[in-house]
Amino acid sequence: MGSKSIVGLAGALIIVLVTLSSVYIIPETHRGVLLRFGELIETDIEAGLHFKVPVIDQVREFDVRLLTTDLPSRQYLTIEKKPLDVDSYIAWKIQDVDQFYRATGGDEYRASELLMSRVDNGLRDEFGVRTMVEVVSGQRDELMITLTERVNETAQKEFGIQVVDIRVKAIEFPGQVSQNVFRRMATEREKLAQEFRSRGRELAEGIRADADRQRTVILAEAFAKAEEMRGEGDAGAAQIYADAYGSNSEFYSFYRSLEAYQKTFANEDDIMIIDTDSDFLRFLKDPQGAR
Repeated sequence: MGSKSIVGLAGALIIVLVTLSSVYIIPETHRGVLLRFGELIETDIEAGLHFKVPVIDQVREFDVRLLTTDLPSRQYLTIEKKPLDVDSYIAWKIQDVDQFYRATGGDEYRASELLMSRVDNGLRDEFGVRTMVEVVSGQRDELMITLTERVNETAQKEFGIQVVDIRVKAIEFPGQVSQNVFRRMATEREKLAQEFRSRGRELAEGIRADADRQRTVILAEAFAKAEEMRGEGDAGAAQIYADAYGSNSEFYSFYRSLEAYQKTFANEDDIMIIDTDSDFLRFLKDPQGAR
């Protein structure tokens, strides 16, 4: 190969390298800026194929999709001076590439730090004018909307960043406070349980007293009814005896004497000393019972 061919090949290679170094491509999800000797000469370069001066120009690309930044857990005080540990995050994206580059030097980490500082101050202010109940449930959505609008307005003006959303992931009591809250809750529940037990014992005593009273009334009524029936029975029996005695008094006397003899001489060892002329023995002396 001759020297002319080598020179021609080297020249062609240099041209290719220069051409390649003069061309750059911005992806669809990014925007770019063009620097010449470190000075910004073109901003917000759209996606596509572009040209630059080799060696002299430098291209920086920035992702303009939605980005999220998790904030470290921070402690804030409510209006009642109660501490709360809060975990939150920011959803943001680059809106003005020129302003973003000038404010942060194109460093996303720097941008996140600036946003976190603004959100931290905003959360401290918003928590400081609300009660614990309001920040936990009552006005939580309103708090997030207000904070997002405030931080977004500042971020657009200062950093060229649009803050799409700020959300609180979790709100918790600090360790010692949580234990105190749990103890207070346990004490309140125990107090409530004691009230229910006392009320239950009171109701039970009332039910027992009422049952005892009803039992006493029922027994008294039953006893009265039994005595009444027993009296009626005794009266009926006496009437029967009287009627029987009246219909045949001699037979009745004889029957009662036989019963008396049977009870008196029930055992062989029974001894009775009595006058033979006693009226008790008249049926033994005379079956007719003559006196």
